[in-house]
Amino acid sequence: MEKNLFIGEGFEGPGVNLAHINVLVGPRNGLAGQAFATALATPSVGHAPFVVIAQPGVLTKPLTLYVNKAQIDGDFHGNATWGASQAGIAKAVAESLKNGTLPPEAENDWVIVSANWVNPKTDDLDTVFENNYRACKNAIIAAMEGLPCKEAVFKAARDVSNPFYTPKK
Repeated sequence: MEKNLFIGEGFEGPGVNLAHINVLVGPRNGLAGQAFATALATPSVGHAPFVVIAQPGVLTKPLTLYVNKAQIDGDFHGNATWGASQAGIAKAVAESLKNGTLPPEAENDWVIVSANWVNPKTDDLDTVFENNYRACKNAIIAAMEGLPCKEAVFKAARDVSNPFYTPKK
């Protein structure tokens, strides 16, 4: 059976400028396309998905939908989300197509849904750009290569932790 939905995660950076990205990647006529259309057509208060651009009038390829995990909280946070974070994602997606991480058919026949965390307390647009670029690039690689492998999951689960919580031993 041919795989038609690829899922990946990327996390980069510390503190208020970190990036946490989850991606769905796959054919437009499959589950990723359905998720893309549904998310685009059903915005909610504080969450208005939009198609990622490399520059105004130049959509990235494959078409990528940006879904914000945090409601926009002020002008700077809006610039970080719609500006720096979007730009990092556009660059990562385009490079992933160019370098072969994504197959050639992804150019026009696939879509990406990218769910992105930009902290409302973010304070550095250049760091947001870099962290989102690396997190998205790594999320696409993870999706396409089926990462992490189960051994890495088992090892991490022994000492489960994330930036917001570490259990007491």
